[in-house]
Amino acid sequence: MAHYAFLDENNIVTEVITGIDETETIDGLTPEEWYGNFRGQKCIRTSYNNNIRFNYAGIGYTYDPVRDAFIAPRPADDWILDEYSLQWKPPFDYPIDPNSVV
Repeated sequence: MAHYAFLDENNIVTEVITGIDETETIDGLTPEEWYGNFRGQKCIRTSYNNNIRFNYAGIGYTYDPVRDAFIAPRPADDWILDEYSLQWKPPFDYPIDPNSVV
């Protein structure tokens, strides 16, 4: 079982489905090709465990074909994209609780 994200013309995720295993074929096509043709949308596999494409796709996420990654919507204008994890980070460090044991 694998998960697939459908994209609109701007590479924004419109839906995520559970489908057949990525190693199977349908009419000689990969699942991405077959699902994409069937729905008339671009279809990209995503990983629930973040094994591929950095982040599990969600509705509203953007697929970046250069990075081959799904990126969540920016939470606020001042948040910064971490280029290593491709996740948004706040513009400040979280405060450290002086009573916690590190």
